[in-house]
Amino acid sequence: MTTPSFSPETTPGFPGIFSKDNLNLKLWLGIAWLGFLILPWYAAYDGFWSFIWVTDGYPTFDEYSPGILQITMHDRWWLWPVALFLLLPLSALSWSKTDPRYALTLLFSGGLGFAFTLSQGFILGLHGWGWEFLGDVFGPTEQKQFGMGYGALLVCGGFLFMFTQGLAARGAIKGDVFVCGSIGFCIVLVAIFVFFPVGRILINSLQDDEGNYVFSLFLEKITSHSIWGLDCFSSNLSCGVAWNSLLMGVLVGLATTVLGLAFALLVTRTGMQAKGFVRTASLLPIITPPFVIGLALILLFGRAGAVNVFLEWAFGIPPSRWLYGLTGILIAQILAFTPIAFLVLIGVVEAVSPSMEEASQTLRASRWQTFWTVSLPLMRPGLANAFLLGFIESLADFGNPLVLGGQYEVLSTQIFFAIVGAQGDPGMAAVLAIVLLMFTLTAFYAQRRWLGKKSYATVTGKGDAGVHVRLPKRVAWMAYLTAAPFLIMSLVVYGMIIFGGFVETWGYKHNFTLKHYIAEFSLHWSEQYGLLWEGAAWNSFWTTLQISAISAPLTAGLGLLTAYILVRQKFWGKDIFEFLTMLSFAIPGTVIGVGYILAFNVPPIEITGTGVILVVCFIFRNMPTGIRAGIAAMSQLDPSLDEASLTLGAKSFTTLRRVLLPLLRPALVAALVFSFVRAMTAISAVIFLVSADYDMATSYILGRVEFGDYGLAIAYSSVLILVMLAAIGLIQLAVGKRELGRRESFEF
Repeated sequence: MTTPSFSPETTPGFPGIFSKDNLNLKLWLGIAWLGFLILPWYAAYDGFWSFIWVTDGYPTFDEYSPGILQITMHDRWWLWPVALFLLLPLSALSWSKTDPRYALTLLFSGGLGFAFTLSQGFILGLHGWGWEFLGDVFGPTEQKQFGMGYGALLVCGGFLFMFTQGLAARGAIKGDVFVCGSIGFCIVLVAIFVFFPVGRILINSLQDDEGNYVFSLFLEKITSHSIWGLDCFSSNLSCGVAWNSLLMGVLVGLATTVLGLAFALLVTRTGMQAKGFVRTASLLPIITPPFVIGLALILLFGRAGAVNVFLEWAFGIPPSRWLYGLTGILIAQILAFTPIAFLVLIGVVEAVSPSMEEASQTLRASRWQTFWTVSLPLMRPGLANAFLLGFIESLADFGNPLVLGGQYEVLSTQIFFAIVGAQGDPGMAAVLAIVLLMFTLTAFYAQRRWLGKKSYATVTGKGDAGVHVRLPKRVAWMAYLTAAPFLIMSLVVYGMIIFGGFVETWGYKHNFTLKHYIAEFSLHWSEQYGLLWEGAAWNSFWTTLQISAISAPLTAGLGLLTAYILVRQKFWGKDIFEFLTMLSFAIPGTVIGVGYILAFNVPPIEITGTGVILVVCFIFRNMPTGIRAGIAAMSQLDPSLDEASLTLGAKSFTTLRRVLLPLLRPALVAALVFSFVRAMTAISAVIFLVSADYDMATSYILGRVEFGDYGLAIAYSSVLILVMLAAIGLIQLAVGKRELGRRESFEF
C-alpha cells in the first residue's frame, strides 16, 4: 500500500504558505518585521551611516530602540497602528494570488501602513506637534521624535512593495510584480526627493515675511515689471529677466543641439582620424566647474585679457567689455553644455538602421535625400531631447551668468541673489522659480508635440548587418566646419586652465612654479604614522570622489529604470510623473539646495549635514539626463524585442537585464559619465549642503576664488579634470560597446 505524500503546496488548507508564489510577499514582509523588531526606529545623531546604536548599548537607549520597544518601553503609543498594519498581511500568506482577499489585504495594509508610517513623522517632531493647530486641539505635549532610522525605512519599504504587489494581484500592468513595484518605487522617490522639497520652497511664494498666506502679494510679484518688462524693444535698456532667460535658453539649446549632432556624425559616420581624441576633447567642458570656464574666458577675452592685449598691441584696437552680457554667457554655456547634447545624440545616430537608408537609395534617392528624409527624421527623439536638456541647463545655470552676465540679468542669478543677497526675499525666489518652471513646461510640451505619436524604432530582433550610407559631402563638410571652432576653443580654454596651475599668479606673474600643487596635494611619510595626506585639498578631494562614485551608478540605474517605465509601460498619470522627474533639473540648484534644507532638516527625514543628502541631491538633480538619454535610445528599440522575450517565458526583469540593457549601453555610458562628472563639478546646490565633515571640491575651489587664490583653484581643477578623464575611460571600458552586428563605415 502506497503512503500518500504530504505536499504543503498542494494540500488543502495550506494553499500557498510554502509556495513560490508568495516569495515576494514573504521577502518584503520579513524586511518590514526586521525593521520593526530589531533595527533602531530613529536615526543616529551623527549620520545615517553611523553604527553608534550598536556600540552605545543597543537597544537600551531611547533613540536607538526598535519600533516595538519604542511602544512598550518608551510610551510612543502612536506607533501601535504600525504593528497592526504589519500583522494584517500575515493572513495573506495562506491565500493564493487569485484569491480576491489577497489583493485587498495587501492594498489595505500596505497602502494605509505606508501612509500612516510616513505621516506620523510629520505630526510629531523635535519640539512637539508638527503643526500649531494640533496643539490647539489636543493641548501641549512633551513627546517628541527624531528623524526616521533604519527600522522605519525598512518598514516603509515593506509597506510600499506590499501595496504594489496588491496592485499586481488586481491585474494592474498585466499582473507584473516587477513593473508595478518599479513604478511605485520611482513615484515615491520622485515625490519625496523632488516634489516635496520643491513644494516646500514654492510655498514661500504665497507667504509674507511673517509666514502669512497673502495671494495678492504673489500676484504682485509674478507680474512684476522686472520679470516681464519689454523696455529693450523701445530703448537700450535690458528686458525683463524672463525674456532674457528665454532668449538665452533658446539660443543655447539650438547651438548645443547643432554642435552635438555635428560631433556625433563625425565620430560615428565618417572615416576621420583621431576619433578618440575628438570624442575626449568634445567632453572636456563638462568635466570642469563652470566658473573656471568663465574665468578662462575673462583672461582670454576680458578687457585685460590676452586676446584684447594682443589686438591693441598689433592693430591698435582698444579693449572693450563685449564679453560681459549675453555674448559671454552664450559662449560659456555653449562650451559647457554641448557635451550633454553629444552624449544624448551619439547613441541615437549609431542606432539609425542602415537597411532603411539602403532601401532609400534602392529607390534611387540621392545621399542628400536619404539623409534629409530618412536618417535625420529617425534622429528626432535625440534632437528633441538634446534641445530640451540644453534649454533647461541654460535656464538653470547661474555660475556662468554670475561671472560673465554684467548688466544682463537672468532668472537664475536673480533667484540666487533673492536667497543669499542683501534683500533676502525667498518668496521672490520662489516666484522666479515658478516662472522658470513655466518655460520648462512649455518646452516640454512643445517637444512632445513635435515628436507626436510616430514610431522611431529602428533596432528590431531581425539581423541588420548593413553599412550606413555615406554622408553627403555638404553634410560632412558642415559637420567639420561646425565642430572645428568649438574644438579649437575648448583646447585653448583648457590650455589656459592647465597653464594657470603652473604659474605663480595667473594673468600677472607667469614664472613657473609647483607651489599650488604642493600646497594642496602634498604627501609626507612619517615613521610613526606612515603616509600622511598633508595637502589642504585631500579632505574635500576624497569626499567628492566617494560621493560621486556612490551617486553615479544609482543615478544611472534609477534614470534608465524610469525611462523603461515611461517608454514601455502605460499607467495613469504617466505624463505628470514624467514632468515631475524634470522638476529638479529645471529649477536652479540654489533653490534645490534651500528646498532640501527646509525639507530634510527636521523629522521625519533628517539628513542635512550628512553625506546622504549630497548623494540624494546628486541622484535627483542628474537623473533627468539619464532619463532623457534612455528615452531617446529606447524609442529606437522595437517593442517586439520585449514581446519576444516575454513570449519565451522570461520575466520583465530578465527582459530588461538580458535584452534591453545591452542595447542601451550608449545611454548607460551617457548617464554614468554625466552623473559622475556633474557630482564632481556641481556647485549651486552643493554650496548650501556641504558641512565640515563633508566638504566638496567645488565649494573648496569657490572659496579659493573668493580669496583671489586663482592658482590654487586652477591647480585643483586640473587635478579634477585628469581624475574625471580617467573615470570616463574606466566607465566606457566597464560598460562596453553596443554590438548591433553592423560593419564600421569608413567614408568621407
